[in-house]
This record gives sequence, C-alpha cells and structure tokens, in this order.
Amino acid sequence: MKTRLKLKPGQKGTMKHLAEYGDLLVCVRYRYDAERRKRFKTVEIIVDEKEWTPPPPRFADNARVPVRIAFPEEELKVKAKAAGGRWDPKAKLWFVPFGKIKGGILERHIVLDVPPKSAEKRKASNIKDVPGI
Repeated sequence: MKTRLKLKPGQKGTMKHLAEYGDLLVCVRYRYDAERRKRFKTVEIIVDEKEWTPPPPRFADNARVPVRIAFPEEELKVKAKAAGGRWDPKAKLWFVPFGKIKGGILERHIVLDVPPKSAEKRKASNIKDVPGI
C-alpha cells in the first residue's frame, strides 16, 4: 500500500476525527492498495503518555567522528571540508567535528565501528607478541 496523503489535525479531511479524538489525534493518512483497488483512511492517535528521559548524545559536538564518503561523491567531500573535516589516508575516512554535521546529510555517513587509534596500536603490539607470527 502507498500512502499518498498525510493530514495534520485541523486540515480538511480531519475534522470528524478531530471532533472524536481531540488533542489525541496525531494525523490522518490516506493509503491506497492498487491490487485490491481500495483506499483506506487511517488515523494515528496517542494512546499512552509517560515521562521519558532521552539518552545522552552519542557524540559530543566537538568530537571528531569518522565519516565514510565514496570516491565519486564530490559534493559530500566539499561539505566535509567546509565543516572542518580532515582526510585520513591511512583510515580512508574523513574526520569531521560532529557539531558541524549534526542533522545534515553527512551524519548518515558516520562510521560507528572504527576502533580508536590506541586500540589499533594495542592490536598491532599483540600480534607481535604471538609466537610464530
């Protein structure tokens, strides 16, 4: 099914549901099923409310985060450089201050599984200690 229309409370097409659900109404959607040739009208309502503490941010704004940008993506490279990013040829990653890319397209390119440099050094030294290598 495809959703073609999403209406906010108060827009035309939501008044009946707004009268029924009031402030609990989040939105009204019109969904279409081409196979069955049907249109469905759905409502999203709030059914529960609790106190919630958001988790701490994953990165501090001044922390440099690793960002993977494919070779042909020139526009993203320009954005990384404009945000103060630096290219690391050994890691083949850009390192950019998180606060400069937060909420932007580059945030989706952050690499989460890059070990810190000290861990890389430890791994290299452990390999040397293993007999037979």
